[in-house]
Order: sequence, then structure tokens, then C-alpha cells
Amino acid sequence: MKSILYALCLTISLCLPSLAKGPVRTIDGIVTKVFDGDTLNVMDSRGRTVKVHLYGVDAPETEKLNRTGGRTNRSGQPYGDESGKVLAAKIYQKRVKVEVMDVDHNSRSISVVWLDGRNINREMVAEGYVWAYREYLDQSHSAEYIQAEEQARSRKLGLWQQIDPVPPWEFRKQFKKRIILKALSFKWFE
Repeated sequence: MKSILYALCLTISLCLPSLAKGPVRTIDGIVTKVFDGDTLNVMDSRGRTVKVHLYGVDAPETEKLNRTGGRTNRSGQPYGDESGKVLAAKIYQKRVKVEVMDVDHNSRSISVVWLDGRNINREMVAEGYVWAYREYLDQSHSAEYIQAEEQARSRKLGLWQQIDPVPPWEFRKQFKKRIILKALSFKWFE
């Protein structure tokens, strides 16, 4: 019975047009850290730190360092550092409103971040520092984010100054393939 209900719910959700999804909760707090162009920490009024990933966007990857050796574990993408610096300049140590849309597998709050009535997620797209992450946008945000990206592309803003920028999700796939091939070749020669 449970599996029938699950299948029915899944079928209905796939057949219905995507409905606008609102925030599941709102957090007011101070930005205490900016990791990169789409990830930050916010401290709420109770002193709890919430890790936030900007909803509907994906920033160029930054260089990842090995914590023990201090060496580069993974190279970054062009505009990865710039994206993080721009986000930090906008919101670091400022009071923001965070509309939590979902929580991801890394326990990050997937959120729209607002500063003085400005949608920071959309601004980052409009200025060319992040991609509109079409796969994860609902109807209430997709048109404005995609239009903002297209305008940034046509004006060659930020990362769109590059001839053929690689989307971060493709960059991550390429990195995983290299790791797998490296592991397979290592085992092959043992």
C-alpha cells in the first residue's frame, strides 16, 4: 500500500506543472563567513550558525586545498575567486534575511538571500558571477534568473567575458571522471 501511494504521489508530481514553491522558513542574521560565490555562513539571533547555499545559482569552483599538506587538491575555475570576493563585498558582516527553500544533502540551507530588499542571488547572476542553475529553479524564480543570465552574457559581464566558460556542474563531472580514471589506471599497473 505504501509503495502504491508513493508511486501515485510521484506520478501526480511529475504530471502537474511545477508550482511556485515558497520558503520553508526565514532567518534574520549576520553573515559571518563567505566561502565562495554561492556559499556562506549566517549567525541567527540565537547565535546559531547556519550554512547557506544560494538558491538557484551555481558559482565557478574555487581552488580546493588539502588541509593537511596545504597543497592544491583541486584547481579552480576562472572567476571562482572573483565570484567569492564579489559576494563577500556585498554581504559580509551585514544583516540579511535568508529565505530557506530547502536543505541539501550537505545540510546546507538552500536559500534566497536578501539585503535591504535586494535579491542577492539574482544580483550575482545579473552581474555575471554565477550561473542560473536551471535544473533547480522553480517557476517563481526561473524567468528572472534566466533573463538576468542572458543579459549578463550579452553584455559580457563577469565570467561571460570568457569565450566558452565551463559551467561548474560540468567542471565537477570532469573532475570526478579524472579521479576515477586515475584510480583505475593506478590499480591497472599494480
